[in-house]
Amino acid sequence: MTANPGEICLSVSLSEQEAWDLAQFLKRAGFADFRSNAIDDEEAYRMLAVAQKLRSNLAAIGYKPR
Repeated sequence: MTANPGEICLSVSLSEQEAWDLAQFLKRAGFADFRSNAIDDEEAYRMLAVAQKLRSNLAAIGYKPR
């Protein structure tokens, strides 16, 4: 169950290497990467916002590439 209706909470098990690799990818991915896979700019910005949430969560547990 989540704290807010309409939201989901994901839990995923990653190896340390997988967490690091994902953090690196999210650091390097920019708007153009999301836009090339999105229907429109609005969807790309939403995708980018989700990626930032993942980056923040990875950083909080020590996976913050420079």
